[in-house]
Amino acid sequence: MIGFKTTAGSKILENFDAPYNATVIEKLKTKKSVVLGKTNHDEFGCGSSTENSAYGPSKNPWDQTRVPGGTSGGSAVAVKADECIYSLGSDTGGSIRQPASLCGMVGIKPTYGRVSRYGLLANSSSLDQIGPMTKTVEDSAIVLNAIAGKDPNDSTSVDTKVPDYTKNLNKNIKDLKIGVPKEYFIKGIDKDVEKVIRQAIKKFEELGAKIEEVSLPHSKYALSVYYIIMPSELSSNLARYDGVKYGHSAKAESLLANYLKSRAEGFGAEVRRRVMLGAYSLSAGYYDAYYLQAQKVRTKIKEDFNSVFKNVDCIVGPVSPSPAWKIGDKVEDPLEMYLMDVYTVSANIAGIPGISIPCGFSKVEGKDLPIGLQILGKHFDEETILRVANNYEQATEWHKNKPGSRNLINKGT
Repeated sequence: MIGFKTTAGSKILENFDAPYNATVIEKLKTKKSVVLGKTNHDEFGCGSSTENSAYGPSKNPWDQTRVPGGTSGGSAVAVKADECIYSLGSDTGGSIRQPASLCGMVGIKPTYGRVSRYGLLANSSSLDQIGPMTKTVEDSAIVLNAIAGKDPNDSTSVDTKVPDYTKNLNKNIKDLKIGVPKEYFIKGIDKDVEKVIRQAIKKFEELGAKIEEVSLPHSKYALSVYYIIMPSELSSNLARYDGVKYGHSAKAESLLANYLKSRAEGFGAEVRRRVMLGAYSLSAGYYDAYYLQAQKVRTKIKEDFNSVFKNVDCIVGPVSPSPAWKIGDKVEDPLEMYLMDVYTVSANIAGIPGISIPCGFSKVEGKDLPIGLQILGKHFDEETILRVANNYEQATEWHKNKPGSRNLINKGT
């Protein structure tokens, strides 16, 4: 954004001034929005905790020894700490929904193509999507009204009608069928998370919705597919940061040395790891075995959702397998960190919309840590998941809890 340093959480863009505004910023400005600043996040969207930011981690407002989630952890913290009314995040594999869950707020990832990505620093171009992070479901609907729609500057944005997302928020859900994937309650999920999510599902039954168990058989491959496609596209997108065109440029004796040294100094360890993984997957002799195969399985995952959505209106389940963890607990084990995305990556792979809303708490070491409920919908049907989310929000008071409050408001459990 013009007037602010645009670093992508990276040293390679440490002093980069954006030459133009993203489309979403221009749209918000037409609504007379006031931009307060930019927030912290994992470098180029690589991480689930903000610990991979070159400028240090953000801290969870419920317990500052814990992560706020990521990638868009700073955006979540700013909203939940009452530093702003709402923020924007980008979601490549859960980077809006996961920090929303861990910080106890609302975060929506729209359908791929619903919101323009023009001006977004690319991570994985077939997965990235911009969305609102807010205090309430209604606020998310209002912000989405402002930023959604076709953009001639983004060929992946879709020219389809954008409804008024606030219009049917309060319509009851007695006519809806909600699917619960049996694959989402498996070994490894935190017991408090499972308990709270199942309580939320019962609340939907009380509100009149019909609950049906469904199956997404290829969801067990989603994490593997994601961590092939995302690094592959990331390695391609980050090739532009070469120490020549713009950004950090190291002093070196030759062009090749400049290129190698600039990237080594500018990129953090996790970004370098993913670039190498992606370059390997795309290299001659391995493309068919990895990237091409991942795209085939991606189609199967999408077909699973299409099949389920013939019988149900939306799907509910966990956002994160655990509440917020301690800063430093997972940074030495990238695979353990990657597992925190197990419930969120499928929506990006399939391109469907998803929302995280507060639904309860876990008591960990004397601290109350938020737990989020995920609602997934059909392509371009953000209206339904917002309606379902709002019905739950209005029937409970989890969203009213704030860090530092002595007693939790727990109406609706």
